Amino acid sequence: MEHVYHPQGVCSMEIRFRLDGDRVSDIRFVGGCNGNLKAISKILDGWTVEDIEKKLSGNTCGRRPTSCADQLAKAVRKAFDEEAG
Repeated sequence: MEHVYHPQGVCSMEIRFRLDGDRVSDIRFVGGCNGNLKAISKILDGWTVEDIEKKLSGNTCGRRPTSCADQLAKAVRKAFDEEAG
């Protein structure tokens, strides 16, 4: 199922991804650091929600208390929990 998340406190305006059980794929960021976010999306394709959270939660960007990677971790957890009901 495709999910859309609107991150807070970062340059990207939207994160889109698919969930198949706990596997995340087809990650796409709208806005933000284009090259870096494309690379992150390719690297993380097929990872589990838990693995993404372990690696990316708490990651910051400059002086911001969050980052696009941290926001992705929040997004996939929220989507997974919503699907689980």
